[in-house]
Parts: sequence; structure tokens; C-alpha cells
Amino acid sequence: MKKTLFGFGIAIGLLTSASTQLGGLLPDSLRFLEWLSYLIMIAAMALIFVAVKRHRDRQLGGVIRFGTALSLGLGITFVASLIYVFFWEVGLRLTDFAFIHEYTEAALAGRQAAGATPEELATLTAQLERLEARYLDPLFRLPTTFLEIFPVGLVATLLTALLLRQRKPSSLGWWSRLRSAGKSDQGTSRL
Repeated sequence: MKKTLFGFGIAIGLLTSASTQLGGLLPDSLRFLEWLSYLIMIAAMALIFVAVKRHRDRQLGGVIRFGTALSLGLGITFVASLIYVFFWEVGLRLTDFAFIHEYTEAALAGRQAAGATPEELATLTAQLERLEARYLDPLFRLPTTFLEIFPVGLVATLLTALLLRQRKPSSLGWWSRLRSAGKSDQGTSRL
């Protein structure tokens, strides 16, 4: 279970980190592709399903309880989230925390372009300065970054545990059971 947990956790963490870091390197004209980063995060979290199913089928003989699937999925999510936070921190250090400066400048520029009044801009500037100061504090930044990815993994884990829980071993997959049920119906009916 540890091999599955760490292997898939690291893989998901690296995939999501790479997509986020590469998204940050895009020129301003391509920043609209930021949604692609989130799409990759969701797709990477789908690997939780693969990991739990593989563990169920290979190590547990096709049987897994909800709690076991949930704990494996949460472990994978936790490892992936830690990897994501680690690489986010590395990226911040390499860019001398340019992200938060660019974020506050873009937020101000967006409000100015929208026609905000000077009073609104002054209020927003004060709020963004407080945010920037808080973001430089690791006790604020690290949990915030962790919570960017963990809820996505939590949802994927809950869905996986619900879909894959199985108390009794099954020798046939759902498709084979469906096909065999159809064949037995054909043999018993006469015209």
C-alpha cells in the first residue's frame, strides 16, 4: 500500500506542479490558458481512481472497503499536495516572490481599467498590501497553497471510494457479468 501511496502521490504532485510552473512561464498574451493548469490538476487527480483500483485488484483480491479506499486516496492526495507545495515554494524562491507582486499589480490594473473610483482604488491598494504582507509569511502561504490542491483530491478520493468499494470478490467484471446474464436469458426463452 505504501508503494502505491507514495508512487501515485509523487506522480500526481509532479504533474500538477509542472503544469502550474509551466503556466507561470507563459507570456502575458497566453495567460488565458491558466484554466489548462486546473484541468491538468483534475486529470492528474483521476489517477487516484487508477491507484485504488490497481491496489484493490492486485493486492486485495478484488475486494476493498470504503474506509480502506478512502485512506489510500487521502494518503495519495496528502503526498501530492505536499509535493505541490514544495515545488510552489521552489518556484517562489527562484522568482524572488514575483508572483504576489504581479498578482497585486494585475488586480489594481484590472480595477483601474474597469473604471474604479480613486477611493475604491485606495481601499483595494490597502487590502492588496495587507495580502502581500501576509503572503510573505510562510504560516499563511503554505496552508493556502496546500488548500489549492487538497480539496480537488478530496473530491476525487470520495468519488473513488464510493465507486470502487466492493465487499465480496467477483470473478467477473461488470461487462462480463452483463454479457453472461444476456446469454443465459437467450437460452431460456423459446419462441
